[in-house]
Parts: sequence; structure tokens; C-alpha cells
Amino acid sequence: MLHLQTNTDPSQAKAVLQFWFEDCRPWQWFRQRDAFDALVSERFGSLVEFALSGQLERWKERSNTCLALVLLLDQFTRQVYRGRPQAFSGDAQALELSRRALAHGWIAAEPQRARRQFWLMPMLHSENAVVVEQAIPLLERFADSATAAVARANLAELQRHGHYRRRRQR
Repeated sequence: MLHLQTNTDPSQAKAVLQFWFEDCRPWQWFRQRDAFDALVSERFGSLVEFALSGQLERWKERSNTCLALVLLLDQFTRQVYRGRPQAFSGDAQALELSRRALAHGWIAAEPQRARRQFWLMPMLHSENAVVVEQAIPLLERFADSATAAVARANLAELQRHGHYRRRRQR
């Protein structure tokens, strides 16, 4: 098993992408499992910390490394810090990267639907209703209608409560 404890080299982005899109199954992405959280923490916890602290800035420069950075900030934080406020600590940075990917045409150029979906996930996770509303047509176009439906449900919750209640209950 590859352990990424201290290496911030952009080549490590390949390990992130391989893990998420090749080694994992889609059901693992969206279900809470302690064993999966522990695996992500063990393999990528240090990279998550590096990403959160801005030590992976070079990863923003290319689409593949940038997508790996989005995963670290938007998805892996949710496994590493499950049940704690830090689970959402990378959301603002990930949203910035998602917007960067849109502006650079990286999402439109990506042939794999799952990768496009995770490029856009920071918009779906935003607690800003305007951002989530903007995400819906992008998710319809680049991901799928089921993910867009999740964004619609998120938007309705934000319009009703001003935040995601599940995040405040921790």
C-alpha cells in the first residue's frame, strides 16, 4: 500500500485520482463507513493537511493535479474529519478551484462524467444559495440529473434554513 505521509510532489496527485476513481467504487463516495474513513485518513491525511495549509499551491496549475486538490479539500476532508467542523474546512478553497476549472475549460474538456461531477461538487456543497443555484444547470450538463436533484434539495434547504442543518447538529 502506498503511504503518502510527507511528499507534496505533484506526482502524488496521481495516487489521489487513482484511489478515488479507480480503486474505490461509487457507493463508497457517498456512504459513511468508518473503515473507509480510516483508510482515507491513513493514506491521505497528511496530504489533506498540506492542502488545507496551502502547501499544494503548485497543484492548481494543471487540470489533473487541480482535480486531486479538489478531492483532498472537498471530499477527503469529509472522511478525515467526519463529525467535526473541520470536515468542511476545505470547502471555500475547493469552490475556488471548481470555478477555476470552469474558467479554464477543464470541466468541459473532461471526458469522464464522474470526474466532471467531482469538479462541481464544491458548488453543490456550498452554503451559499446563489452558488448552489448556479451549480444546477452545470450538474445537468456535465454530471447527471440525480446529482442535480441533490443540488435542488440542497438549494431548498438553504432557502428554508439559510444553512445545512446536518452541519449544525454536530
